[in-house]
Amino acid sequence: MSQKIFIKTFGCQMNEYDSNRIFDTVKKIGFEKTENFEDANCYLLNTCHIRDKAKEKVYDDIGRVKKSFRFREKPIVIVAGCVAQAENQEILKREPYIDMVVGPQAYHKINDTILNHIKDKKKLEETEFDTVSKFEYLSKIKNNFSKVSSYLTIQEGCDKFCHFCVVPYTRGPEYSRPYEQIIKEAKHLANNGAKEITLIGQNVNAYNYEKYKLSNLILEIEKISGIERIRYTTSHPKDMSEDLINVYKNSQKLMPLVHLPIQSGSDKILKLMNRKHKIRDYLKIFEKLKNINSNIEFSSDFIIGYPGEEEEDFDSTIKLIKDINYINSFSFIFSSRPGTVAANLKLIDQNISKKRLEIIQDLLFENQISMNKSFEGKTINVLVENLTEDKSKTFGRSEYMTSVIFNGKKEDIGKIVPVKIKKSNRSTLFGNIVESYNQKVA
Repeated sequence: MSQKIFIKTFGCQMNEYDSNRIFDTVKKIGFEKTENFEDANCYLLNTCHIRDKAKEKVYDDIGRVKKSFRFREKPIVIVAGCVAQAENQEILKREPYIDMVVGPQAYHKINDTILNHIKDKKKLEETEFDTVSKFEYLSKIKNNFSKVSSYLTIQEGCDKFCHFCVVPYTRGPEYSRPYEQIIKEAKHLANNGAKEITLIGQNVNAYNYEKYKLSNLILEIEKISGIERIRYTTSHPKDMSEDLINVYKNSQKLMPLVHLPIQSGSDKILKLMNRKHKIRDYLKIFEKLKNINSNIEFSSDFIIGYPGEEEEDFDSTIKLIKDINYINSFSFIFSSRPGTVAANLKLIDQNISKKRLEIIQDLLFENQISMNKSFEGKTINVLVENLTEDKSKTFGRSEYMTSVIFNGKKEDIGKIVPVKIKKSNRSTLFGNIVESYNQKVA
């Protein structure tokens, strides 16, 4: 009888990519994927350490598994990802129900780790930083992910050491995958049916392998038959180089949405965060891209209530949001991470932080609503990803990553189709496929 693995993923796109590659790996030792954790012989939790209470979510989740399996044989329980890296042996000590802890740079060892546990029944930990070996191993296993829109990791780790961030400690130093390895995987994804590829990394625009940069990757992937759209995330302003900016002049497939986290609109707070750039540097990037293509729009990340943030710093963030007019952004109240510099800083009053976050989010949501409203009555190109849950409509995304629901059909999945937008809300556009397209296809 075959073994079944259930994989639950928290966090970022890179964790989604990692979970898919973990499954490609464990298939080699006889595991099939199950969507029902109660059927699993192996339960794997791929964790994220960026947001608050990430560690407690792990124990809450394992508690539910323990309860479900209390009257039958327990599955092998694996905690992987950034919480595993940060907590390592502490996880095994605190929760004996967990069998293995595997850090994000040790996924190439997961099969041996599982087999060794089955053989010896010992608790095991693999949390060494071995990024080179990991990607050499994974490059030999085909990426069988087969969605219309696919992620492709090109870079891992971070050398920036922002004072609020755990990534340098959980993912290690910046590492760029070999260029040819990435192109080979992109071609394989295209052969699997991918029409859109999102290049991902903790600092994706820091990619630098021999003579190749992110700009080279974009222009080469653009040549792959079947690939219609290219995106990348997440970027750091310090690595937004001239060659990457100039790709927006030359690329036909790079989408006009730039996700460029700023975190704060105040130079004082950026310095306290150790972000290594100033607001004027960020605005120069904005102006250069807008001069290349006025249709380029921006999204960002904001940390509200960072230690030391005063009213004038908050006002500077509001001003920046109004100046850039971000169309889609993420905003959170600062929460400390053990081991980071900011973990020891004095928090500002939480009531003040909550009030400021509410103001920021209202402003950002207003921008989203306004942007979506501007598409009403217009025809836009939509990459169709799947059917809606009730199978009555089709779901896709615009060039700006906005969700679009319309009256397409199953045969449209994987195609870019023209949709006339009838109405919108903050997060979604609603419309009808242009009739002439249906007639042309027929």
